[in-house]
Amino acid sequence: MTRTLLSSVFVLLALAAPQYSCPQARPSETSVEKKMDALFSGATSPDAPGLAVLVRQDGKAIFEHGYGVTDVRRKSKIDANSNFRLASFTKQFTAMATMLLVRDGKLRYNETLMEIFPDFPSYGRSITVRNLLSHTGGLPDYEDLMEAAEQANGPAWSPEKQIQDIEVLELLKKEKAGKFAPGTSWSYSNSGYVVLGMIVAKASGKSYGEFLRERIFAPLEMSHTIVYQKGPNEVANRAFGHSKENDALKETDQSSTSATLGDGGIYSNLEDLAKWDDALRNHTLPSEKEFQPALTPVKLNDGSEPHWPKEPNDDNLHPGKPVSYGFGWFLDPYKGRQRMWHTGSTMGFRTVIERFLGDNLTIIILSNRTDLDPEKLSLQVADMLLSAKN
Repeated sequence: MTRTLLSSVFVLLALAAPQYSCPQARPSETSVEKKMDALFSGATSPDAPGLAVLVRQDGKAIFEHGYGVTDVRRKSKIDANSNFRLASFTKQFTAMATMLLVRDGKLRYNETLMEIFPDFPSYGRSITVRNLLSHTGGLPDYEDLMEAAEQANGPAWSPEKQIQDIEVLELLKKEKAGKFAPGTSWSYSNSGYVVLGMIVAKASGKSYGEFLRERIFAPLEMSHTIVYQKGPNEVANRAFGHSKENDALKETDQSSTSATLGDGGIYSNLEDLAKWDDALRNHTLPSEKEFQPALTPVKLNDGSEPHWPKEPNDDNLHPGKPVSYGFGWFLDPYKGRQRMWHTGSTMGFRTVIERFLGDNLTIIILSNRTDLDPEKLSLQVADMLLSAKN
């Protein structure tokens, strides 16, 4: 998956009317709803790629709008049923699948890579499932390994010939050491979540996609959410990714890393993600106690608080700053308010989910253009609602 936490530039274009709205927002919009609508309608134009926005308070939608189109060819309007690639938003589903397998007794948090994959090199002897979930395993970055392999041997992958999960694992097996000893540091790891997706498949005896369908999507009636694999399945009502090149938006939907699964392979829409939000609120899958590890910030082996790596890179949002991460969720508070959140960024897409736990507020934004910053937009919405609440 292309760099998943790349900071985007928020570009305001000419104001335009939304193409989709929920009944609750019309005709008696509050001043806050009008401000939200102005914020998002200013982010795109009616015939350009755009975004889908869902704001829920106490388990009910208070704002649900689509802006722009799913692609510039057909110009289908974005609405609550438009399916976007979630990118790293996917990681919370991979973590949930892992937690369900631990509950089933088919996996242990302290199980190591060498126990699960006996031919994994010795540096995996002490990398545990828990390390992978919390980004403290120190696995090499598979995109760096791809680049090194292609420099040595020539081109191997492309948007037409995408790297597969098994190839990621094989690249990792060729390495002699990780970035750091497990548990001694923190570094956001797509490699770790690709491997977790493979662990889900091995522990369950099903494919990653099939396990998620049977244990998460079907029970929650998320009927349009899928783990996308080109060929075996197709995405209905699909939004295609776009990037700005020379002041024009160009379709940039797939890259050489778009086929990996556990780190970012899910497509979903606002309608289904509302059901996911309900399941998290109501503890529908694991119990509240069983889910607690996901909401417990990881500590390093010496008991200290982890930090983002000091060296800047595309996946490093805050070089050198403290970071709070559980299982598939960032847990850093916002202006003193408890929250669980995650962004997603990949070829042509930017996504975010923000759940303010004490305020029972959820904000989800899915965008099919990379010049928008859903995280920034979501926090602007949070400021409007939380200040109004105060």
